[in-house]
This record gives sequence, C-alpha cells and structure tokens, in this order.
Amino acid sequence: MSLSERQRRFPPMLANLISFAYENGYELTLGEAYRTEEQQRLYVDSGRSRTMNSRHRDRLAADLNLFKDGVYLADKERYRFLGERWEGLGGRWGGRFGVSPVDYATEVGWDSNHFELSE
Repeated sequence: MSLSERQRRFPPMLANLISFAYENGYELTLGEAYRTEEQQRLYVDSGRSRTMNSRHRDRLAADLNLFKDGVYLADKERYRFLGERWEGLGGRWGGRFGVSPVDYATEVGWDSNHFELSE
C-alpha cells in the first residue's frame, strides 16, 4: 500500500476512535499529528522522542489528550480502552512502546496517548 493510500486510510480510523471515546463518556483534545523534520529533530535532541522515523512525519500518527468530566486524565492506564480499540481497528498504540508483549495486560508504555497506523 502506498504512503498516500495509508494517509487516506488513517483519518477514518482516527474518526472511529474519537467517536468511540465520546460514546463512552470521554472527551478528547487533539495533540500533534504532523511534524516537520526540524520539529522531530528538536524532539530527538531534547529527549522528547527516540527516533527520527516518527509516523507523525508521514501523517500517519496522532496524539490524543483524554478528558473525563472536564478533567484531563494523565494516568497512562486510562488510555488502555482507547489503545485496545485502536489495535482492534488495525493500528499501533504507543501504550505498548517499551513493554514486553507478555506484560501487555498489566503495563502501559511510555506514549499512551499516541495512535499510529501500522505498517
């Protein structure tokens, strides 16, 4: 599948996830989606990202900020229901980053508000 085809597949998946959150009584704000090479370099240099190959640079990732009753939910575990839904749609969830597959049921990785299209 070409990059353009994947870029066109990503927004409907993200819309599905956003609708799912709202249907379950949550609200979201949008974080980053697209990043320039320069912005990604700043993140890598400052330790905010670990790679220059971020899916954000390909327009295949978005960060979502989760709210319940108007309160921002910073606890990574609170994103699990969204992450598992995202994986069911065929995406890759940042809550798995840095976690061994045997620990998926009990641990959440370092980027729980990150949702990207799988290769």
